Amino acid sequence: MRDPPVDFAVCLMGPTATGKTDLAIALAGRLSLGLISVDSAMVYRHLDIGSGKPAPDVLARYPHRLVDIREPWERYSAGDFAADAGEAVRDVRAAGQLPFLVGGTFLYFRSLVHGLSELPAADPDVRARLDARGAREGWPALHAELASVDPAAAARIGVMDRQRIQRALEVRLLTGQPISALQGRRAGTGRGRFFRIGLVPRDRAVLVDRIEARLRRMLERGFVAEVEQLLSLPGMQADRPALRAVGYRQIVRFLGGDCTRAEAEREALAATRQLAKRQLTWLRREVCDLWLDMEAPDLPGTIESAVRGALARMQYAP
Repeated sequence: MRDPPVDFAVCLMGPTATGKTDLAIALAGRLSLGLISVDSAMVYRHLDIGSGKPAPDVLARYPHRLVDIREPWERYSAGDFAADAGEAVRDVRAAGQLPFLVGGTFLYFRSLVHGLSELPAADPDVRARLDARGAREGWPALHAELASVDPAAAARIGVMDRQRIQRALEVRLLTGQPISALQGRRAGTGRGRFFRIGLVPRDRAVLVDRIEARLRRMLERGFVAEVEQLLSLPGMQADRPALRAVGYRQIVRFLGGDCTRAEAEREALAATRQLAKRQLTWLRREVCDLWLDMEAPDLPGTIESAVRGALARMQYAP
C-alpha cells in the first residue's frame, strides 16, 4: 500500500477479551500498519501477564507503540496519552504506514479523537487530604458528598471508585466548578479523520466465558508471581498507579494478607466482568463507522475491505 492520507487513522475499539490484539496482528500482515496500543495497563513496564500484553517475540515482530513506556510507580494520564499518541500517529505517517490504534481504554480514545477537557492538574496536597478522609470516613461517604455538589458526575461514578471520586472532588475543590460541567468543554479537536471500528459480543455469555478462560491462563502463567516481583521493585508500593489495574489490585490484596487467594481470584474475575460492562457502555456511546461481532467469520478480511473502501472513498488508491 502506498503512503496513506496524512490525516487518516483507524481505531479498533472493544472490551477486554474480544481478541483485539490478535486481530490487529493479523491485519498487520494484510495492510502496512503502524500499531499503537490504547491500553492503560500496557503502558507500564513489568505488567506483562496481567495486562494481556503480547509476548516479547510478538512485539519484536509486530511492534506496538505506547507499550512499556512508563515505570509502574509513575502516573500516566489521558493527557499524557493524547500527547504520546499524537506523536506516535505522526511517526507512523512519516514512515508511510497507516496508524492503527487498538485497545479498550475509551478515555484514551476520546482524549485523542475529541480532545481533552479543560481540567486542572492534580494537586498532591488536595489528594492527600481526600485520601485521608476516604480512609477515615469511607469512600461511599465521599461519593455521597459528590452527589450533593455534582449529581451528574456521581451518577456515573461507582460508590467505591476511589480514583474517580477523588478526582471529581479534587476538581470541585480546585475550581469551584463541577467536573461534569468542565468535561463538556473540550480543549482542541481531534487530529484528522478516524475510521472507528467497534468490536462487540453478540452473546454476552460468550464474552464472560472468554474472560474467565483468560484469567485462568494468566494465573497458570504466573500472574501472582508477577505481582510479587512488582512489589519487590525498589520504591514500589501497593498503592502505585499500575497496581490499581483490574486483576493486579486484587492479587495485591491477597499478597498483603487481606484475603485468600481464592477470594482474590473471584474478585479479579468479578472486577474484569465489571470492566467489560463499563467498556461496552462507553462503546455504545461512540459513533462507529463499522460494528463487528467478535465471533464473526474472517474478521481480518472484513476489516481490510472496509478500510480499503474508506480509503477509496477518500480518492486514495491503496
